[in-house]
Amino acid sequence: MDTITARMNRVRKIVGKTFGDHVRPWIVGFVFLNMRITVDFFRFLDGIFYPRIKQVEVKSPIVLIGNPRTGTTFMQRFLTDNGIGAGMELYRMVYPSLLLQKILTPLLPLLEAVSPAKYHKPEVHNTSLSKVETDDAALITRFFDGFFVYGFFMAFDEEDLLDQFDPRVRDTSQRDFEWLRELWQRNLLAHDADRVVAKLFSVSPRVPQFLERYPDARLLYMARDPVEIFPSGMSLVTGVLEEAFGFWSLPEEIRQRWFDRLYAGFVLLLQRFHEDYTSGRIPKENVYVCRYDRMMKEFDVVMGEMLPWLGHEPDEALKQTIAERAEKQRAYKSKHKYDLAKFNLDEERIRRDCKFFYDTFLPPLPHLDQA
Repeated sequence: MDTITARMNRVRKIVGKTFGDHVRPWIVGFVFLNMRITVDFFRFLDGIFYPRIKQVEVKSPIVLIGNPRTGTTFMQRFLTDNGIGAGMELYRMVYPSLLLQKILTPLLPLLEAVSPAKYHKPEVHNTSLSKVETDDAALITRFFDGFFVYGFFMAFDEEDLLDQFDPRVRDTSQRDFEWLRELWQRNLLAHDADRVVAKLFSVSPRVPQFLERYPDARLLYMARDPVEIFPSGMSLVTGVLEEAFGFWSLPEEIRQRWFDRLYAGFVLLLQRFHEDYTSGRIPKENVYVCRYDRMMKEFDVVMGEMLPWLGHEPDEALKQTIAERAEKQRAYKSKHKYDLAKFNLDEERIRRDCKFFYDTFLPPLPHLDQA
Protein backbone atom coordinates (compact mmCIF):
# COMPACT_ATOMS: atom_id res chain seq x y z
CA MET A 1 0.00 0.00 0.00
CA ASP A 2 3.05 2.28 0.01
CA THR A 3 3.08 2.82 -3.76
CA ILE A 4 0.52 4.08 -6.25
CA THR A 5 0.65 0.86 -8.23
CA ALA A 6 0.06 -1.20 -5.09
CA ARG A 7 -2.98 0.88 -4.13
CA MET A 8 -4.39 0.81 -7.67
CA ASN A 9 -3.84 -2.93 -7.91
CA ARG A 10 -5.66 -3.42 -4.59
CA VAL A 11 -8.60 -1.32 -5.77
CA ARG A 12 -8.66 -3.15 -9.11
CA LYS A 13 -9.10 -6.45 -7.27
CA ILE A 14 -11.71 -4.99 -4.90
CA VAL A 15 -13.81 -3.53 -7.72
CA GLY A 16 -13.58 -6.75 -9.70
CA LYS A 17 -14.61 -8.94 -6.77
CA THR A 18 -17.25 -6.60 -5.33
CA PHE A 19 -18.91 -5.21 -8.44
CA GLY A 20 -17.81 -7.69 -11.11
CA ASP A 21 -16.16 -4.90 -13.10
CA HIS A 22 -12.80 -6.16 -14.31
CA VAL A 23 -12.35 -3.77 -17.25
CA ARG A 24 -12.77 -0.18 -16.09
CA PRO A 25 -10.13 -0.37 -13.32
CA TRP A 26 -7.52 -1.29 -15.95
CA ILE A 27 -8.64 1.59 -18.19
CA VAL A 28 -8.67 4.07 -15.31
CA GLY A 29 -5.27 2.88 -14.13
CA PHE A 30 -3.78 3.28 -17.61
CA VAL A 31 -5.26 6.77 -17.99
CA PHE A 32 -4.18 7.75 -14.46
CA LEU A 33 -0.54 6.77 -14.91
CA ASN A 34 -0.31 8.36 -18.36
CA MET A 35 -1.88 11.54 -17.06
CA ARG A 36 0.79 11.69 -14.38
CA ILE A 37 3.50 11.47 -17.01
CA THR A 38 1.83 14.20 -19.08
CA VAL A 39 1.30 16.47 -16.08
CA ASP A 40 4.91 16.09 -14.97
CA PHE A 41 6.12 17.07 -18.43
CA PHE A 42 3.97 20.21 -18.40
CA ARG A 43 5.00 21.01 -14.83
CA PHE A 44 8.57 21.04 -16.12
CA LEU A 45 7.53 23.46 -18.86
CA ASP A 46 5.79 25.64 -16.25
CA GLY A 47 9.20 26.31 -14.75
CA ILE A 48 10.27 27.78 -18.08
CA PHE A 49 7.12 29.72 -19.02
CA TYR A 50 6.15 30.76 -15.47
CA PRO A 51 9.41 31.27 -13.55
CA ARG A 52 7.52 33.28 -10.88
CA ILE A 53 5.87 30.14 -9.50
CA LYS A 54 8.61 29.37 -7.00
CA GLN A 55 8.54 32.95 -5.71
CA VAL A 56 4.86 32.79 -4.77
CA GLU A 57 4.41 32.62 -0.99
CA VAL A 58 1.60 30.71 0.67
CA LYS A 59 0.81 32.96 3.62
CA SER A 60 -1.86 32.49 6.27
CA PRO A 61 -3.92 29.99 4.28
CA ILE A 62 -7.61 29.67 5.17
CA VAL A 63 -8.43 25.97 5.41
CA LEU A 64 -11.88 24.52 6.04
CA ILE A 65 -11.71 21.24 7.92
CA GLY A 66 -14.19 18.85 9.54
CA ASN A 67 -16.28 15.97 8.26
CA PRO A 68 -17.94 15.91 4.84
CA ARG A 69 -21.46 17.39 4.66
CA THR A 70 -20.88 20.07 7.27
CA GLY A 71 -21.29 23.12 5.05
CA THR A 72 -17.70 23.20 3.83
CA THR A 73 -18.59 23.55 0.14
CA PHE A 74 -20.91 26.49 0.76
CA MET A 75 -18.42 28.31 2.98
CA GLN A 76 -15.43 27.73 0.71
CA ARG A 77 -17.29 29.00 -2.34
CA PHE A 78 -18.74 31.96 -0.45
CA LEU A 79 -15.29 33.07 0.71
CA THR A 80 -13.85 32.54 -2.75
CA ASP A 81 -16.68 34.29 -4.60
CA ASN A 82 -16.40 37.31 -2.33
CA GLY A 83 -12.69 37.84 -2.71
CA ILE A 84 -11.48 36.59 0.69
CA GLY A 85 -9.05 34.31 -1.11
CA ALA A 86 -8.69 31.84 -3.97
CA GLY A 87 -10.22 28.39 -3.96
CA MET A 88 -9.06 25.80 -6.47
CA GLU A 89 -11.26 24.55 -9.28
CA LEU A 90 -11.35 20.79 -9.80
CA TYR A 91 -9.70 20.92 -13.22
CA ARG A 92 -6.69 22.71 -11.71
CA MET A 93 -6.20 19.72 -9.39
CA VAL A 94 -6.66 17.15 -12.15
CA TYR A 95 -4.34 19.07 -14.51
CA PRO A 96 -1.93 20.86 -12.13
CA SER A 97 0.11 22.74 -14.71
CA LEU A 98 -0.61 26.34 -15.65
CA LEU A 99 0.39 25.72 -19.24
CA LEU A 100 -1.72 22.57 -19.52
CA GLN A 101 -4.68 24.35 -17.91
CA LYS A 102 -4.47 27.11 -20.52
CA ILE A 103 -4.52 24.51 -23.30
CA LEU A 104 -7.39 22.47 -21.82
CA THR A 105 -9.70 25.25 -20.58
CA PRO A 106 -11.57 25.52 -23.93
CA LEU A 107 -12.08 21.74 -23.85
CA LEU A 108 -13.63 21.56 -20.37
CA PRO A 109 -17.19 20.98 -21.66
CA LEU A 110 -15.92 17.90 -23.50
CA LEU A 111 -13.82 16.69 -20.58
CA GLU A 112 -16.87 16.83 -18.30
CA ALA A 113 -18.19 13.78 -20.14
CA VAL A 114 -15.38 11.60 -18.76
CA SER A 115 -14.95 13.34 -15.41
CA PRO A 116 -15.83 11.38 -12.24
CA ALA A 117 -17.71 14.51 -11.13
CA LYS A 118 -20.54 13.47 -13.47
CA TYR A 119 -21.54 10.73 -11.01
CA HIS A 120 -22.59 13.31 -8.40
CA LYS A 121 -26.25 14.27 -8.48
CA PRO A 122 -26.47 18.10 -8.65
CA GLU A 123 -29.22 18.25 -6.00
CA VAL A 124 -26.91 16.42 -3.55
CA HIS A 125 -23.54 17.92 -4.43
CA ASN A 126 -23.29 20.41 -7.29
CA THR A 127 -19.86 19.95 -8.78
CA SER A 128 -17.97 19.93 -12.07
CA LEU A 129 -14.45 20.41 -13.37
CA SER A 130 -14.92 24.19 -13.31
CA LYS A 131 -16.28 24.34 -9.73
CA VAL A 132 -14.16 25.14 -6.68
CA GLU A 133 -13.78 21.82 -4.86
CA THR A 134 -12.13 20.05 -1.96
CA ASP A 135 -8.34 20.09 -2.25
CA ASP A 136 -8.37 16.43 -1.21
CA ALA A 137 -9.13 15.73 -4.86
CA ALA A 138 -5.60 16.95 -5.64
CA LEU A 139 -4.20 14.21 -3.41
CA ILE A 140 -6.36 11.57 -5.06
CA THR A 141 -5.38 12.55 -8.59
CA ARG A 142 -1.68 12.69 -7.65
CA PHE A 143 -1.25 9.81 -5.22
CA PHE A 144 -4.48 7.80 -5.48
CA ASP A 145 -4.57 7.86 -1.71
CA GLY A 146 -6.53 9.27 1.21
CA PHE A 147 -9.79 8.82 3.08
CA PHE A 148 -11.93 9.19 -0.06
CA VAL A 149 -10.12 6.27 -1.70
CA TYR A 150 -10.89 4.29 1.46
CA GLY A 151 -14.57 5.28 1.51
CA PHE A 152 -15.27 4.69 -2.16
CA PHE A 153 -13.16 1.55 -2.64
CA MET A 154 -10.95 0.17 0.12
CA ALA A 155 -13.80 -0.17 2.64
CA PHE A 156 -15.21 -2.97 0.47
CA ASP A 157 -12.14 -5.14 0.96
CA GLU A 158 -12.50 -8.30 3.04
CA GLU A 159 -9.70 -6.94 5.25
CA ASP A 160 -10.46 -3.77 7.21
CA LEU A 161 -7.92 -1.26 5.92
CA LEU A 162 -9.02 1.80 7.90
CA ASP A 163 -5.78 1.95 9.87
CA GLN A 164 -3.88 2.47 6.60
CA PHE A 165 -5.65 5.84 6.34
CA ASP A 166 -5.21 6.83 9.98
CA PRO A 167 -2.28 9.31 10.19
CA ARG A 168 -1.31 7.89 13.58
CA VAL A 169 -0.57 4.61 11.85
CA ARG A 170 0.51 5.78 8.39
CA ASP A 171 1.29 9.48 8.10
CA THR A 172 1.69 10.92 4.60
CA SER A 173 1.63 14.56 5.74
CA GLN A 174 5.06 15.54 4.40
CA ARG A 175 4.25 14.14 0.95
CA ASP A 176 0.75 15.62 0.82
CA PHE A 177 1.52 19.08 2.16
CA GLU A 178 4.46 19.53 -0.17
CA TRP A 179 2.25 18.72 -3.16
CA LEU A 180 -0.47 21.08 -1.95
CA ARG A 181 2.07 23.87 -1.55
CA GLU A 182 3.08 23.50 -5.19
CA LEU A 183 -0.53 23.53 -6.36
CA TRP A 184 -1.43 26.49 -4.16
CA GLN A 185 1.48 28.48 -5.60
CA ARG A 186 0.17 27.83 -9.10
CA ASN A 187 -3.42 28.61 -8.13
CA LEU A 188 -2.50 31.90 -6.47
CA LEU A 189 -0.59 32.90 -9.59
CA ALA A 190 -3.45 31.83 -11.87
CA HIS A 191 -5.98 33.88 -9.89
CA ASP A 192 -3.61 36.75 -9.12
CA ALA A 193 -4.53 36.24 -5.47
CA ASP A 194 -2.50 36.43 -2.29
CA ARG A 195 -4.38 33.99 -0.07
CA VAL A 196 -5.54 30.39 -0.27
CA VAL A 197 -9.06 29.24 0.63
CA ALA A 198 -8.83 25.45 0.78
CA LYS A 199 -11.12 22.66 1.91
CA LEU A 200 -9.30 19.63 3.29
CA PHE A 201 -11.14 16.91 5.21
CA SER A 202 -7.83 15.04 5.44
CA VAL A 203 -6.29 17.79 7.58
CA SER A 204 -8.77 17.21 10.43
CA PRO A 205 -6.87 14.22 11.89
CA ARG A 206 -3.45 15.82 11.34
CA VAL A 207 -3.80 19.47 12.27
CA PRO A 208 -0.59 19.54 14.37
CA GLN A 209 1.42 18.39 11.35
CA PHE A 210 -0.27 20.99 9.14
CA LEU A 211 0.44 23.81 11.60
CA GLU A 212 4.10 22.81 11.70
CA ARG A 213 4.18 23.62 7.99
CA TYR A 214 1.82 26.64 8.17
CA PRO A 215 1.88 28.08 11.71
CA ASP A 216 -0.02 31.17 10.52
CA ALA A 217 -2.90 29.13 9.03
CA ARG A 218 -6.49 29.97 9.86
CA LEU A 219 -8.55 26.79 10.29
CA LEU A 220 -12.33 26.87 10.05
CA TYR A 221 -13.58 23.76 11.82
CA MET A 222 -17.08 23.07 10.49
CA ALA A 223 -19.22 21.37 13.13
CA ARG A 224 -22.62 19.82 12.42
CA ASP A 225 -24.80 17.27 14.20
CA PRO A 226 -23.44 13.77 13.38
CA VAL A 227 -27.04 12.51 13.23
CA GLU A 228 -27.31 14.69 10.12
CA ILE A 229 -23.85 14.39 8.59
CA PHE A 230 -23.42 10.62 8.78
CA PRO A 231 -26.47 9.65 6.68
CA SER A 232 -25.86 12.65 4.42
CA GLY A 233 -22.28 11.55 3.83
CA MET A 234 -23.33 7.97 3.18
CA SER A 235 -26.03 9.17 0.81
CA LEU A 236 -23.48 11.15 -1.19
CA VAL A 237 -21.06 8.23 -1.49
CA THR A 238 -23.71 5.60 -2.21
CA GLY A 239 -25.21 7.91 -4.84
CA VAL A 240 -21.91 7.97 -6.71
CA LEU A 241 -21.36 4.23 -6.25
CA GLU A 242 -24.89 3.49 -7.46
CA GLU A 243 -24.40 5.58 -10.61
CA ALA A 244 -20.99 4.06 -11.31
CA PHE A 245 -21.41 0.42 -10.24
CA GLY A 246 -24.91 -0.32 -8.91
CA PHE A 247 -24.28 -0.23 -5.17
CA TRP A 248 -27.79 -1.18 -4.06
CA SER A 249 -27.68 -4.44 -6.00
CA LEU A 250 -24.86 -5.73 -3.77
CA PRO A 251 -25.64 -8.48 -1.23
CA GLU A 252 -26.89 -7.11 2.07
CA GLU A 253 -23.93 -8.44 4.07
CA ILE A 254 -21.46 -6.56 1.85
CA ARG A 255 -23.46 -3.34 2.11
CA GLN A 256 -23.65 -3.71 5.89
CA ARG A 257 -19.93 -4.27 6.21
CA TRP A 258 -19.35 -1.11 4.17
CA PHE A 259 -21.85 0.88 6.28
CA ASP A 260 -20.05 -0.20 9.45
CA ARG A 261 -16.64 0.74 8.11
CA LEU A 262 -17.65 4.12 6.73
CA TYR A 263 -19.37 4.89 10.01
CA ALA A 264 -16.18 4.02 11.89
CA GLY A 265 -14.23 6.26 9.53
CA PHE A 266 -16.56 9.21 10.12
CA VAL A 267 -16.28 8.78 13.89
CA LEU A 268 -12.49 8.50 13.61
CA LEU A 269 -12.28 11.87 11.83
CA LEU A 270 -14.20 13.47 14.71
CA GLN A 271 -12.13 11.70 17.35
CA ARG A 272 -8.72 12.59 15.97
CA PHE A 273 -9.45 16.31 15.76
CA HIS A 274 -11.17 16.31 19.16
CA GLU A 275 -8.21 14.60 20.83
CA ASP A 276 -5.70 17.06 19.37
CA TYR A 277 -7.92 20.06 20.12
CA THR A 278 -8.69 19.20 23.75
CA SER A 279 -5.15 18.03 24.56
CA GLY A 280 -3.61 21.36 23.57
CA ARG A 281 -1.76 20.02 20.53
CA ILE A 282 -3.73 22.54 18.46
CA PRO A 283 -3.36 26.23 19.43
CA LYS A 284 -6.90 27.55 19.94
CA GLU A 285 -5.98 30.85 18.27
CA ASN A 286 -5.57 28.98 14.96
CA VAL A 287 -9.10 27.57 14.98
CA TYR A 288 -12.55 29.08 14.54
CA VAL A 289 -15.34 26.58 15.24
CA CYS A 290 -18.12 27.28 12.77
CA ARG A 291 -21.33 25.55 13.84
CA TYR A 292 -23.73 24.58 11.07
CA ASP A 293 -26.79 25.60 13.08
CA ARG A 294 -25.34 29.07 13.66
CA MET A 295 -24.31 29.38 10.03
CA MET A 296 -27.90 28.71 9.00
CA LYS A 297 -29.71 30.86 11.59
CA GLU A 298 -27.29 33.73 12.25
CA PHE A 299 -24.97 33.83 9.27
CA ASP A 300 -24.41 37.58 9.63
CA VAL A 301 -23.29 37.15 13.25
CA VAL A 302 -20.96 34.29 12.33
CA MET A 303 -19.36 36.29 9.53
CA GLY A 304 -19.06 39.27 11.86
CA GLU A 305 -16.92 37.10 14.11
CA MET A 306 -15.07 35.20 11.41
CA LEU A 307 -13.90 37.96 9.08
CA PRO A 308 -11.97 39.98 11.70
CA TRP A 309 -10.42 36.72 12.91
CA LEU A 310 -9.36 36.02 9.34
CA GLY A 311 -7.88 39.51 9.16
CA HIS A 312 -10.28 40.63 6.43
CA GLU A 313 -12.07 43.97 6.61
CA PRO A 314 -15.39 43.74 4.71
CA ASP A 315 -16.42 46.62 2.49
CA GLU A 316 -20.01 47.82 2.19
CA ALA A 317 -20.73 45.55 -0.77
CA LEU A 318 -19.66 42.46 1.19
CA LYS A 319 -21.67 43.56 4.24
CA GLN A 320 -24.73 43.82 2.02
CA THR A 321 -24.05 40.40 0.49
CA ILE A 322 -23.73 38.88 3.95
CA ALA A 323 -26.99 40.46 5.09
CA GLU A 324 -28.83 39.13 2.05
CA ARG A 325 -27.35 35.69 2.47
CA ALA A 326 -28.30 35.67 6.16
CA GLU A 327 -31.94 36.21 5.22
CA LYS A 328 -31.80 33.36 2.72
CA GLN A 329 -30.15 31.07 5.23
CA ARG A 330 -32.82 31.73 7.85
CA ALA A 331 -35.56 30.96 5.34
CA TYR A 332 -33.84 27.91 3.85
CA LYS A 333 -35.59 24.56 4.12
CA SER A 334 -33.62 21.54 2.99
CA LYS A 335 -35.32 19.34 0.40
CA HIS A 336 -33.24 16.36 1.48
CA LYS A 337 -34.47 14.01 4.16
CA TYR A 338 -31.97 11.32 5.03
CA ASP A 339 -33.33 8.09 6.45
CA LEU A 340 -31.06 6.68 9.15
CA ALA A 341 -32.62 3.26 8.72
CA LYS A 342 -31.63 3.17 5.04
CA PHE A 343 -28.02 2.91 6.17
CA ASN A 344 -28.80 0.83 9.27
CA LEU A 345 -27.88 3.77 11.50
CA ASP A 346 -29.36 4.44 14.90
CA GLU A 347 -29.67 7.94 16.38
CA GLU A 348 -29.08 6.75 19.93
CA ARG A 349 -25.91 4.95 18.89
CA ILE A 350 -24.59 8.00 17.03
CA ARG A 351 -25.24 10.30 19.98
CA ARG A 352 -23.57 7.82 22.32
CA ASP A 353 -20.51 7.23 20.12
CA CYS A 354 -20.10 10.96 19.44
CA LYS A 355 -20.88 12.30 22.91
CA PHE A 356 -17.37 13.77 23.14
CA PHE A 357 -18.09 15.81 20.01
CA TYR A 358 -21.47 17.08 21.17
CA ASP A 359 -20.09 18.10 24.56
CA THR A 360 -17.15 20.05 23.15
CA PHE A 361 -18.39 21.52 19.87
CA LEU A 362 -22.20 21.42 19.95
CA PRO A 363 -23.37 22.43 23.43
CA PRO A 364 -26.99 23.64 23.47
CA LEU A 365 -27.58 27.23 22.33
CA PRO A 366 -30.99 28.24 23.71
CA HIS A 367 -31.18 31.42 21.64
CA LEU A 368 -31.03 29.34 18.43
CA ASP A 369 -33.67 26.91 19.61
CA GLN A 370 -35.98 29.85 20.22
CA ALA A 371 -35.29 31.43 16.84
